[in-house]
Amino acid sequence: MCERQKLLRQIQIHNFAITDVVLYLDGHPTCQPALAYYEKHKQLRDEAVALYNQRFGPLNMRENTNPNRWTWVDDPWPWELEA
Repeated sequence: MCERQKLLRQIQIHNFAITDVVLYLDGHPTCQPALAYYEKHKQLRDEAVALYNQRFGPLNMRENTNPNRWTWVDDPWPWELEA
């Protein structure tokens, strides 16, 4: 598995963990362990996304960081990598 795929997998794992704990927090909004779990995975996801953006370009259109060029279209789309 290449580095790009590993980073995408990490992002997917953290996104899943965040979505799962958010569903729990909807019913238990003051649960401190769940809030800590959410913050941990949010931070890990943000770090993985930043690293992905730095090495491979924006993961989605909202993460275009170049004010002079729309870099979102420069790299292959994630689904094009498997072809």
